[in-house]
Amino acid sequence: MAADRKAAHRKPKQRLLTGPAARTAATLALAGAATATALDGAAQADPQLTPAQVEAKVDRLYHDAEVATEKYNGAKEEAAASEKSVDALRDEAARRTERLNTARDALGSFATAQYRSAGIDPAVRLALSSDPDQYLERASFEDRAGDRQAGAIDGVRRQISDIAQLRARAQDELDVLASRRAELKKHKDAVRTKLADARELLATLTAGQRARYESSADAAHGGSAARADRGVPRGSVAAPNARAAQAVDFAYGALGKPYVWGATGPASFDCSGLTQAAWRAAGVSLPRTTYTQIEAGQRVSPSELAPGDLVFFYSGVTHVGLYIGGGQMIHAPRPGAPVRIAPISEMPFAGATRVA
Repeated sequence: MAADRKAAHRKPKQRLLTGPAARTAATLALAGAATATALDGAAQADPQLTPAQVEAKVDRLYHDAEVATEKYNGAKEEAAASEKSVDALRDEAARRTERLNTARDALGSFATAQYRSAGIDPAVRLALSSDPDQYLERASFEDRAGDRQAGAIDGVRRQISDIAQLRARAQDELDVLASRRAELKKHKDAVRTKLADARELLATLTAGQRARYESSADAAHGGSAARADRGVPRGSVAAPNARAAQAVDFAYGALGKPYVWGATGPASFDCSGLTQAAWRAAGVSLPRTTYTQIEAGQRVSPSELAPGDLVFFYSGVTHVGLYIGGGQMIHAPRPGAPVRIAPISEMPFAGATRVA
């Protein structure tokens, strides 16, 4: 009986599953874990953005991309200036090195001649002369030759020092150039990232939602180039001078051309690239970026605006257009939106500049 009671309390042995049964059990266990993980993930996932939220984020990304584009334009201009400076310093160092080599050759010839005649002291050699007049003449010549030699040596030393300074300046400028190239790459990557993020967000919308977004953005930016052109008849508002009129004419001729960040024409433009090209056509050189163009002329108030004036937007002065009268401007808005006419009231106004 005692043995029976012990057997009754003994735990039954668990059989190990093998073959198909084992595979089935493992599959069920994995499926259960996956379901639990999926449920946890769903509980923690970010809520899906509404179309309106997507559009707002895309607008923000386009604006951020334009900010980065202007920084890229500035860094590119500075890098180009550094490259030009490095080239000029290298050219000058090469010219001075050539002159130095010529001076060294002359000294070498002098030293060779001196070495060949070094066996007799100059005073003894001159004293042996049988002609007193010749003695005095040669003594005077020797003194002058010594002075010339000393002057030539000093000149070579100065040239060596100057070349060393030039090379040091070139190296400093190379360091600056490397820094500016790194900054250029950083801003380029920022632009590309912002635009890629915008495209990715737009891809989450349906075709109809994307069409509505594009049409609403088109309306907000003054409509298509063709429709906007009817809003302000060309030439209806007189420009203050011939150059301003030429700049406006150029901008009208650019209507419909695509926005491409970093572009200055003639086939495509970004915002500051368009205004720079327009005024270049009028014979006026503008700096490359929005934040330098605003300082390129006389500031004017909104009530004083005249065709050809540059109009700037946002607190960081990150967008620019060319005023054409009637509260309208021609500008390059953003990727996917070609050069067009739009009201200056569509963006936060930051200031205006009269170029000429």
